[in-house]
Amino acid sequence: MKGKIACSWSGGKDSCFALMKAMEAGYEPVVLVNMMNETGQRSRSHGLPQTILSRQAAALGIPLITRNASWADYQALFVDALKEAKESFGAEKVVFGDIDLQEHRDWEEMVCAAAGLNAMLPLWQKDRLLLVRQMLAGGIQTIIVSCNEQMGSPYLGKVLDLALVEELAAQGVDPCGENGEFHTMVIDTPIFKNRIGFSAGAPVAHGNYWFLDGLG
Repeated sequence: MKGKIACSWSGGKDSCFALMKAMEAGYEPVVLVNMMNETGQRSRSHGLPQTILSRQAAALGIPLITRNASWADYQALFVDALKEAKESFGAEKVVFGDIDLQEHRDWEEMVCAAAGLNAMLPLWQKDRLLLVRQMLAGGIQTIIVSCNEQMGSPYLGKVLDLALVEELAAQGVDPCGENGEFHTMVIDTPIFKNRIGFSAGAPVAHGNYWFLDGLG
């Protein structure tokens, strides 16, 4: 093995594929890191409940550490979680699923440095459409759990397959959702021991964004 890594785990396709690529390169994942909202009810990135994240972690066979954070203390608590990943699990690097947003990379490198770790971005500057096709070909199965007004609530709960990717691209929606157009939840992948079971409720609007409510 090349070394031990933590993964900034959103529960979605990009962080999953980044983890898969790191594992293919010979790294050993030792812990997942996720940031929740102040109450700990939903994740900051994708709005997933702790129950779903815990099922994903169990399917991966990798421990999960979380922090409940407001946006005001998000950075400090993220650094704190990374320090735990290093000190308690022996992580040397942190894997992120970002593709080409430089400000995201700058922030990730900064918080990793603050925790004495290195940032690792296996998907960096890869073609977005090609990446999605590689994810699907690699066996990552996801559903859309949140999306913006441009897409609208009918897309919630849909499986992200090649036909849907092409449909979104034809509408001018980034096929990776890298600009925040939509977020996904991984329900199966070759690195899972089992498919994730879940239940879902009705679409709910928060501001200019739609979420699949009642996930659990």
